Amino acid sequence: MPIRNLLPSIRREGNISEGHEEHPFYSLQQEMNRVFDAFFKGFDMVPFKTARERFGGFYPFLDVKENDKEIDIKAELPGMDEKDVEVLLADNSVTIKGEKKEEKEDKDKDYYYMERSYGAFNRVVPLPQGLDMDKAEANYKNGVLTIKIPKTEEAKAKVKKVSIKTK
Repeated sequence: MPIRNLLPSIRREGNISEGHEEHPFYSLQQEMNRVFDAFFKGFDMVPFKTARERFGGFYPFLDVKENDKEIDIKAELPGMDEKDVEVLLADNSVTIKGEKKEEKEDKDKDYYYMERSYGAFNRVVPLPQGLDMDKAEANYKNGVLTIKIPKTEEAKAKVKKVSIKTK
């Protein structure tokens, strides 16, 4: 849909429609319509899509928390088995990927209903320095994947609390 269809049109005004070329704002509106049409050409006009709409299908939500001992990552993976999920650790990131396959079938003598949905996902979480990747653990329970990566002793030792003074 051209952007000009979203803007009020001078041509729709009853008293201005005749001789609209002479109206001082008509040429400005025409030029603005041309600029907006050129700018938004090829764009989807829904600027604030959700992650699920942008990437289609399944896109798991993550909670990432850091405390003085470890990094804790939780991914919501409802309806999935642990065999469908893969966790990969690199020096500066953890990657969670997998594929969700769902099939629903309902049949009776008067109807037959079948619905299938498939969706692959790949989430990458950047990690800070000072983590002990060899001691990383991943657990899966009730559709929630929990990954814990402990900090190294050196990283724990570098944490210093700064006292706050009032004036």
